[in-house]
Parts: sequence; structure tokens; C-alpha cells
Amino acid sequence: MATFSGLPLSAALQKSLDTLGYADMTPVQAEGLPAILAGRDLIVQAPTGSGKTVAFALGLLQRLEPTLLRVQGLVLCPTRELVDQVAKEIRRLASNMPNIKVTILTGGVPLAAHLASLRKDPHVVVGTPGRIQELLGKNALALGKVRTLVLDEADRMLDMGFEEPIREIVGYTPPSRQTLLFSATYPESIRAMARTTLRDPIDVTVAAHIDQPKVEQCFFEVEPANKPDALAALLMEHKPESTVVFCNMRRDTEALVDALARHGITALALHGDIEQRDRDEVLVRFANRSCRVLVASDVAARGLDIKDLAAVVNYELPPDPDIYLHRIGRTGRAGSGGLALSLCAAREIQRAHVIEEQQGTALAWRKLPPIDGATRNALQAPMTTLRIDAGRSDKLRPGDILGALTGDAGLPGDAIGKIDIFTIRAYVAIKRELANKALSRLRAGRIKGRNFRVELV
Repeated sequence: MATFSGLPLSAALQKSLDTLGYADMTPVQAEGLPAILAGRDLIVQAPTGSGKTVAFALGLLQRLEPTLLRVQGLVLCPTRELVDQVAKEIRRLASNMPNIKVTILTGGVPLAAHLASLRKDPHVVVGTPGRIQELLGKNALALGKVRTLVLDEADRMLDMGFEEPIREIVGYTPPSRQTLLFSATYPESIRAMARTTLRDPIDVTVAAHIDQPKVEQCFFEVEPANKPDALAALLMEHKPESTVVFCNMRRDTEALVDALARHGITALALHGDIEQRDRDEVLVRFANRSCRVLVASDVAARGLDIKDLAAVVNYELPPDPDIYLHRIGRTGRAGSGGLALSLCAAREIQRAHVIEEQQGTALAWRKLPPIDGATRNALQAPMTTLRIDAGRSDKLRPGDILGALTGDAGLPGDAIGKIDIFTIRAYVAIKRELANKALSRLRAGRIKGRNFRVELV
């Protein structure tokens, strides 16, 4: 197996790899890194979790000149969540390189904050195309010294309508730059962009791998009008701790949430029309176990870092079998078992045949269970979320909230779940049966010696 120690990386990067415990390379790293370090342009088709972020981060950091205080590395990502993940990995790998500044630029953050942070140029910018384009229009960002440009999850950026912003951004970078394009799928739109953006690129393809014994795939034939009832029946039967239901169209997500509510199942919708603040709140509630079912469009769910996802449901089969593999690859990670359920109407049967052909094994078709009205509360989430109108701008820390709840509020420590702190808001998960007690105690008491508005989400 290829190891990082055999690569011509700087001593600082080798030290970071050792500290992080990165020894053996994944296939995408072994195939791509030698060419990346040689300065070649790459088109990489690889699934989520393949190690591509480490591959392009090492190449980008290796080419940096720390004493040059200009943007030398630019990474474009489709979503704020993916931007956060990528920036975190770059910072970890750069931890032994002195004075390397990595800046995040995304929507959902006041523009003034980004304008202030760019008064001194960072070495690396990780951002979403819309915000980068906006800052370029205000002459607040200079890309004339970019050495490495990374287009991460390029197919999703094009799906989200970012083709024009990406092309404009590329125009601000020097022709001599290295360009690395990563995409889960390789449709004609990506091929067209590659032809005009990359120079003599090397193709690297790493096939998606689904561990069949760990991800149980079940298919159910059901017509569209019966799908909400069928989904409710499956959720009630399997009772997964956490489920992402994928819809092909964003308008279907809200309708499905309403349909599930009629069965007594609380679900949250996630799609591209949701404001950033509401998106943050939905993701917080799903991650902290205040909601067990998330109904999402592919574009909205891309880049989400969801741990220990028990089940994935294809409310409709996607038109591309690669998208199907990406969806079900979100469950059964880290050695745990996963469940993938697919609802298939007659008009989708051909898509199922394509998936079957790609996997090389027969699909498992099952009969739908009956809906049992007695199980209406079977999917009640174990936690409830409290929202506090204070955050990092108020110097609020998780320990302050924990102390207020376990101190004056008198809650046991095991009643308190995940705490998330944003710029002007904070969220804390409380065991459902103690949520009202926590709410009343926090409203009557103080956090960090101050009174803040507290509400049940």
C-alpha cells in the first residue's frame, strides 16, 4: 500500500500527517497526489469519503510561499457546510507551517465581516461561488497570485446554478495556475467546463464502493400517490434513529414533511430555498437528535457532515446511478450497519435496472408493511432544542450554557446534549421530558451573569 512518507512533501506537511495519524494513502490519494505535486491539472471523479480533500489540500499547501501575503490557494465548494469541512482539514494539515492564514468566505455571514477580514490577504480562501463573486465585484479580493484553484464537488455547483459565477471567478486567476476539478459524476456540463478551464488534465477515477453486507438495500414498488403512506409505514416499521429522505425535486420536500406530520411523524425539510439561518437550525436539530427525519434535495444535502446515519430513503430513484451510490453511501459508515430503502414507481423501473446493472447483483424487492395507527409516536425524537439569543459575539461558550443548566437550573449532566454556538445564537439539546423545566429555569435565571432570550425551537 502506498504511503505518504514516499511523497516529496515538505517536512512541515509530513509532520502534520504523522500527528494526524495519516500513513497509508487512499486510492484517490495514491493515484492523484504524484500528479498534483508535479503541478499537473487533474479531473478527479471520486465518491464522498474517498480522501480527496487531503489530496488537494496537500498539493495546495505544498505550493504555498508563506512569506507572500497574497491569496495563493482558492477552493470553491457548493455549500457552507462543505466549506467549513474543507477549511478545517486544510488548517489541520497546515498546523506545522508558520503563519498560514486560511479564510472562509460564504453567504449567511454579513458582508462587512468578510470585507474586514480581507484587509490583510490570506494565503488560502475557501468559499462558495456566490460570495466570492460578490467580493470580487467590490474589489475586495485579489486573485492575481493564485497558484492552485480547486473546484470541489463541481457537479453540484453546476446543479445549483453556479456555472456563470465560477467562470467569472476563474477569469480573475492567472492562466498559469494549477486547476484541480473534483466531481462525483461526470456529465457533459462538467466535461464542457473542463475543456475551457483545465490545461491537458490527467483523469483520475475512483469507483464508488458499497459494502453490501453493511448497507442493506431494499426496493419497494409503489405508485407516486401512495408514497407518503408507504414511507410512513417503513419508518414506523424500522424505527431508525436518524433518516435522510432524498427527493429529486425541492418542492416535494415541504409537501412530504406535511404528509408525514399527518401520520404523527415529525420531519424537517432541507432545500435550496431555505435561508441560511433556518438551514443552520434544521441541521442543528437533526444532528442533536431533536428530529429523526430529514427530508432533503440532493443539492441541499451535499456536503453535510452527518455522523452515524441509520437509514437513507430514496423517495424517488435518481436519474443517475452514481447519485444513488452517493446517497446510500451516507449510511453504514465507520463499520456500522446501514439501511437504504427505495420507493420505486412503475416509471422508475428502468432506473432500478440501471442501478442493478451497475452493481452487478440482483436488487432486493420487498413488500410494504401495513400502517399501524398505534405506532404514531414511534419516531418521537429523544431530545428537544432550546435556542438562546446570544452567541460568539457575546463571548458565550458551551461551558457557560452547561454551567447554567447544571447549576442554577439543577439539571443532571446526562440530560444535556449537543451545544452549538453561532455568531448571535446558540442551541442546546435537552432530553425531551426535561425541556420545559430547562426553559423555565433559564428564563428565570442567568447565563454568564446576564439575561438572554430563550425559546423552544
